[in-house]
Amino acid sequence: MANIHLTLAINDYDHVRDLVSGAVQAGGIDLTCLTLAVEEIFYRFLHALEWDVSELSMGMCCSAISRGDAPFVAIPVFPSRVFRLSAIYVRPDGPVKKPEDLAGKRVGVPEWGQTAGVYTRGWLMHRVGIPLGDVDWYQSGANQPGRVEAATLKLPDGVSLTPVTDRSLTEMLFDGDIEAIFSARAPAAFLAGDPKIVRLIPDFRAAEQAYFEDTGIFPIMHTVAIRRRVFEEHPWVAMNLYKAFDEARRRGVRRIMDVTASQIAVPWGFHDAAEVGRLVFGDGEYWPYGIEPNRVTLDAFLQFCFEQGVCHDRLTPEDLFPKEVHTFFKA
Repeated sequence: MANIHLTLAINDYDHVRDLVSGAVQAGGIDLTCLTLAVEEIFYRFLHALEWDVSELSMGMCCSAISRGDAPFVAIPVFPSRVFRLSAIYVRPDGPVKKPEDLAGKRVGVPEWGQTAGVYTRGWLMHRVGIPLGDVDWYQSGANQPGRVEAATLKLPDGVSLTPVTDRSLTEMLFDGDIEAIFSARAPAAFLAGDPKIVRLIPDFRAAEQAYFEDTGIFPIMHTVAIRRRVFEEHPWVAMNLYKAFDEARRRGVRRIMDVTASQIAVPWGFHDAAEVGRLVFGDGEYWPYGIEPNRVTLDAFLQFCFEQGVCHDRLTPEDLFPKEVHTFFKA
């Protein structure tokens, strides 16, 4: 039987590289791979399903699945994971000096359903103790006006979210019309070194490590989705793709840990990767895929999504993925 041909769009990750290059093959599948920026991947897949397999925002994915009309199924492959207490930006001369100061303030988000924002608002609610309704929320692009919300929301009672179409969040921050920005992508003015914008938590590494040690949450940003039509015609592609992504991950981890040559351009990179791996993953797999090794994070994220109106129902981790990838064959 001839292989089926599928297209895959994904960002440029070392731990996916061997699948994209063809060094790792997904059984029964010939892949044409497109390497694009994540925002473009998400937009084109959600709006037009332009490819068969796609990297996808966890927030967008979970929102669609909760509505019961997702045109795709997801597999528990998580190419991007980032702690997000670095993603809060304020004016250094503004009224917000510490997280507790966000109560009663105006905060901008690029999209309410953006995964980073879901995690950051979950931290705000459950760790800082500020209810969503105690903040006035505004939605626009961080750098350009006109960004459109991708998720279909079911906002909780008492939560105010105002779309802004004529100004970016950075412009609003500089004009004093909002006091903070929650954004996964750093605003361009911050990256350019503009002194009018700074991180709320300068020592975010220490804050994020403390948060992880207290909660066990290592935020999952993205997953991988398969067009539903493809999955329904060939349900075996879910596990075969999962296995290929997992093998590419294992090879990427071996490169990171290589002491023979500098696989990553960071002094002591292999040592630091091993030390951080022990802290975050313990004796388990490094950067694991699958439901069970990630249950704490998945369950917390689904709780945050439901509380914030990104998900319309309270899902379980098993609700996110088809039964074909719930369990795995062991020899």
